[in-house]
Amino acid sequence: MTDDPMGRTRRYLSSLGLPERDLGDLPVSARRFPDGGQFRVEIPSVEGPAAFRAVIAAAREQGVRVHRISQGSGIMLQTDAEITEMVALGAEHDIEVCLFVGPRASWDVGVQVTASSGAVAAGALRGADQLVYGIEDVVRAVGLGLRSVLVADVGQLWVLGRMKRTGDLPENLILKSSVSLPAANPATARLLEDLGVTTINLPIDLTLAQIAAVRAAVAVPLDVYVEGADDFGGTVRYYEVPGLVRVAAPIHLKFTVRNAPGIYPSGRHLEAVAVATAQERVRRAAIGVAMLRRYYADAAESATSDLLPPGSS
Repeated sequence: MTDDPMGRTRRYLSSLGLPERDLGDLPVSARRFPDGGQFRVEIPSVEGPAAFRAVIAAAREQGVRVHRISQGSGIMLQTDAEITEMVALGAEHDIEVCLFVGPRASWDVGVQVTASSGAVAAGALRGADQLVYGIEDVVRAVGLGLRSVLVADVGQLWVLGRMKRTGDLPENLILKSSVSLPAANPATARLLEDLGVTTINLPIDLTLAQIAAVRAAVAVPLDVYVEGADDFGGTVRYYEVPGLVRVAAPIHLKFTVRNAPGIYPSGRHLEAVAVATAQERVRRAAIGVAMLRRYYADAAESATSDLLPPGSS
């Protein structure tokens, strides 16, 4: 049998500590969250305090432990009072609150993102001024007690990572990469980890073998949509939840809902929709966790979000 003609490249990847191929044997990940948990539950698109309160109530009703909520409309479109309230709710209920950086190319004056081939740049920060705006968004929110931000621009991630190292931002600030900044392979995931990302959103359509390969390359938690929004492809992969936890731990299982209207940027004019969809996301999470319990009863759920009190460094 002849040598693999791609063997040299595969060996080079291996020398970098990256897997040589997708891991079709689906190895079980031995990595865990600090408390020993394999998985946590994240409810995305929680747009403001009213939606957050709805998530808390629905989680109590459904018997689901929610560890993190994330938001997509951006820090810049929330008042100080709203951010402070969300931070306080998170601290009270031990739920990580992750807010998206507000500025982004898709809301800017540029036209590339309006083209079919240009949409990939939607989350980028255009120019030095917009980079400043994005950093100011983070600085403001951190000053209000927030300790988790969602970022979609690789340059901003580089700057924020350096600001953490120099003490200009808190050391315990969580930097979560957005699904809009796709870590579709092990090398990209490693790059994000090297930049200081502390939790990585994966594209919604990676196979278990591809996710296992990414897990082999990085130590940080992976964030994976069990159900994805329509505008990202709308995957529905509930029966894969046990496999996701086995190969990707530590993992945040994310639940959005298909057939839901886009609500970014959100506000009072869309509050009823934001609340209703937040409630349904928690119901979907209950379905996913039940599926996990049915087929992987020994899966270890985190008991905590590891969230430090607001204002801590």
